[in-house]
Amino acid sequence: MATLEPELSLAGLEEELTCCICLCLFSSPVTVPCGHNFCAACLELSWAGLSEGFSCPQCRATFAVRPKLQKNTVLCRVVEQLQGRAGAGGEEQEQEEEDGGAAKCEAEEPPVYCDSCREAPAVQTCLTCTASFCAEHLRPHRDSPAFRDHQLCPPLRDLQYRKCPSHNRLFEFFCSNHGSCICSLCLLGHKVCHTSPLEEAKANAQVMLKKKLMMLNNQSERAAQAMSTVKTNQSQSAETASRKKDLIRSEFSEIKAIIEERENEIMKAIADEEKRVWNKFDYIYSVLGKKKNEIQSLRDQIETALTESDDVLFMKRAVALQRTSPKEAFVPVVEMDQNVMNSTYMFAVNLRETLKLAAAVQYKERKAEATPGKTMGPPLAPRDKTPVGRRPHQLRAPSQDRSHKERTLPHTPATPQEKANTKEKNKPAKVAPTTAPKTATAAAAATKELIVSFLKKSREELLQYTAQITLDYNTAHNNVMLSDNYTRMSVSDNFRGYHPHPQRFTDFRQVLGFQCFKRGIHYWEVELQQNSFCGIGVCYGSMARHGPESRLGRNGSSWCVEWLNNKISSWHDDVEKCLPSTKATRIGVLLHCEGGFVIFMAVGEKHNLIYKFKAQFTEALYPAFWLFSSGTVLSLT
Repeated sequence: MATLEPELSLAGLEEELTCCICLCLFSSPVTVPCGHNFCAACLELSWAGLSEGFSCPQCRATFAVRPKLQKNTVLCRVVEQLQGRAGAGGEEQEQEEEDGGAAKCEAEEPPVYCDSCREAPAVQTCLTCTASFCAEHLRPHRDSPAFRDHQLCPPLRDLQYRKCPSHNRLFEFFCSNHGSCICSLCLLGHKVCHTSPLEEAKANAQVMLKKKLMMLNNQSERAAQAMSTVKTNQSQSAETASRKKDLIRSEFSEIKAIIEERENEIMKAIADEEKRVWNKFDYIYSVLGKKKNEIQSLRDQIETALTESDDVLFMKRAVALQRTSPKEAFVPVVEMDQNVMNSTYMFAVNLRETLKLAAAVQYKERKAEATPGKTMGPPLAPRDKTPVGRRPHQLRAPSQDRSHKERTLPHTPATPQEKANTKEKNKPAKVAPTTAPKTATAAAAATKELIVSFLKKSREELLQYTAQITLDYNTAHNNVMLSDNYTRMSVSDNFRGYHPHPQRFTDFRQVLGFQCFKRGIHYWEVELQQNSFCGIGVCYGSMARHGPESRLGRNGSSWCVEWLNNKISSWHDDVEKCLPSTKATRIGVLLHCEGGFVIFMAVGEKHNLIYKFKAQFTEALYPAFWLFSSGTVLSLT
């Protein structure tokens, strides 16, 4: 027991005496400054080729310069003592392990039998004799000096793979040029090759694999560090984008608040003017009521006088009644103050144009900055700071705009009291100029909100923008027949023989509306049949009338939606987009000239949007229609 306890204590230290690089007992152990121990050869191999960045392979502590390594003599003696006791114990237990090897193999796989008796399991194989022996037949190898140089190893089941197929001799060397094991007779054919004994080749291969393992470990650590860096950068970019979004939302909230404040001021000015006119009409109505009562009273007196039987009394009353002559009812002309109406409207128009201009300028500037060969500039200056050398975009005052011509109703001279009221009511309409936001997305966001607001309107609300559309006889193709006061079109198989006209379509069965729109909001509806082959849209008056480009939607001057049986497509500039089908037979078209969009809607359906086009219209727009098959009929409702 006294001798067993030190052995057990040393055996428990075997894990602590193992190098974490090669996973074997320390060989010439050395200590690094952080306190960890490694084999001298393993640590040299780990730091091979490094000029800086030396680190501990176990805790990754880094050192500014290469540490001076000193042999750990105490640890070296402990390892030698452990190896000595293991060797002594191995000699005593060798026989027992060899004798019990056969039994252990029986549990795992069939044993290797002795080549001499072919009955007992072999305990060892002699590579020199190329045969396996049991304990009894192995005794000569242990006792006789003649077999002292024979190489013994644990039992091997198949020795053929250790033999050269050409010379039937054991492999003893390794050819590095051919990467194969060879025997001593094969050396004659490998004179020019680099050959070495198997043990030496194995040792060299182990060193190379350990070096590659260390390299792979370093690559794995660098990849893990790179992944961590990417995740960190990703989180930082997301955080930066989130902060920037919050700032942008704050800016746009302020812009919307300013626009809403101006809108409220303008709407209040119009409401005050409406109230003034309303009160004046109420006053006139009350005066006319009094006049009516006065006339009715005079009628009642005349009717009473006519019933008088006394001639004298009758003549007195008749003379008095004939002298009384009420004045005719007079209705003075009362109109809305056109200065207020036009100035407020022009302010809204100028604000919209300024926003568009600012957005276009901003887009051009950003595009110029983003061109190749130029670096992106710093972030845009805040809205309340004007860049040096550039004047801010300002709104034109309503009273200063004289270039825009509007139709106004005839205006009669107003009384002094009306002039005073008008002057007082005009004050809210004079809104201070506002600096337009220099962002390209402002106009897009405003347009999007405007489109959404129109899509939420009911059909009754859209009908207030109704435009009475009639078909232009001079544009109709010779196979298009017009009827019902030029509001119904159909395909005729007979040639209509219309008079030649430069605006007439010659290649496709198309016709335009007589009305054109350059300003304002306009809405019309078209009735079509199920399974039709037709097109509904808008176009410039300059669109071609001849050739392939004269077809609706196949050029940059027209926008349309086409029906081909159950298939629906949008067309513009010869680009097609397939759309979801709809069973609606009445189509509404909403054109907003200033907003720069045209919407096609299915009347009567819950989700009525078919398609919307957004564009900066530069010319007047005409309703346009295209019919393909015979029997196709379109009607303007």
